[in-house]
Amino acid sequence: MKREGRAPYEVLKVAAASKPVSVAGAIAGVIRSQQHVEVHAIGAGAVNQAIKAIAISRGYVAPAGLDLVCIPSFIDLSFDGQERTGIRLLVEVR
Repeated sequence: MKREGRAPYEVLKVAAASKPVSVAGAIAGVIRSQQHVEVHAIGAGAVNQAIKAIAISRGYVAPAGLDLVCIPSFIDLSFDGQERTGIRLLVEVR
């Protein structure tokens, strides 16, 4: 996704087997460098892990004075050659 005047969002894909602490570290790293990141998840388990990771990452960046917000939306994603509807979680600094 491209936006005028800003770099494209980096996309992190989360699976049900993803470790929330690892994903949170990745989110925090991207936030520190780019101020925004997209998190994609397909399925209830993946969405659960993604939400936990976002909550954990808020704690990681808070000492630097960064307050994160999450904007959810639906997105059509290709997965194993099939079109699937997933959740797009846009994470930005408030």
